[in-house]
Amino acid sequence: MKSAIVLFPGTNRENDMARALKMASGIEPDIIWHKDQQLEKDYDLIVLPGGFSFGDYLRTGAIAANSPLMKEVVAAANKGVHILGVCNGFQILTESGLLPGALLRNKDLKFICKSVSLSIENNQTAFTSQFEQGDIFKCPVAHHDGNYFATPDQIENLEANNQIIFKYANQENPNGSISDIAGISNEKGNVVGLMPHPENAIEPLNGETRGRAIFDSLVAKLG
Repeated sequence: MKSAIVLFPGTNRENDMARALKMASGIEPDIIWHKDQQLEKDYDLIVLPGGFSFGDYLRTGAIAANSPLMKEVVAAANKGVHILGVCNGFQILTESGLLPGALLRNKDLKFICKSVSLSIENNQTAFTSQFEQGDIFKCPVAHHDGNYFATPDQIENLEANNQIIFKYANQENPNGSISDIAGISNEKGNVVGLMPHPENAIEPLNGETRGRAIFDSLVAKLG
C-alpha cells in the first residue's frame, strides 16, 4: 500500500500516523509538504493527520483546505483514491468539501483529551472491514473543535447511504456531536474523516490496540 501523509504548519501527529501505517503495511509512508504543487506518486491512500494546522486561525482546517496540495488531494479523491482525515484532518475534509457538515467548538468550549468508546456503524468499508458490525473499542480524542454538525437533510442522507462510520458509544459523546457522530464517509466510501485518533490506539503501551484494525482494513483492501 503506497501511502502519503500531508504535512501542514502546526500538524503534530504525522509521526504517530506514519508509525501506524508502517506497522500495518510494512512500508514507510511519504510525508508531503502542503505547498507542493502535485503528488509525488500514484498513492493508494492519502492521510490528513491531526494537529493544529495554521494554528487553527480563522476556522479550524479552513486555511489548510486552501493549501496548494489540497487541489491535488481533492482531484485524487474524485478519482477514487482513498483519503483518511483524522481530527484536524477531518476538519480539513469538511472545509474542502470532500465531506458534508462542519466541526464546531466542543459543547463545553474546552479542549478534551481522553479515551472514549467508539462503535462501528458500518463495517462494509475499506476502513472498517476488519471489525465486526457494532464493535465497540476505546480510542483517544484530543480536540477543541470536534462537535460535528450537519443539517437535518445532510443527516438524513448520511443515514440513508450508510455514511455514518463511527459513533461515540456508551453515552460517551465528549463534544456534543449531533447523533453521536464520530466519523463519516463520502457517498463513494473512499473518503473518511473521524475525530478520534486510531493511530494512538495501536500498541499495548497506549492502553488499546484495536485502532490498528482501521489500518489493517486499508491494507487488506489496498494491498
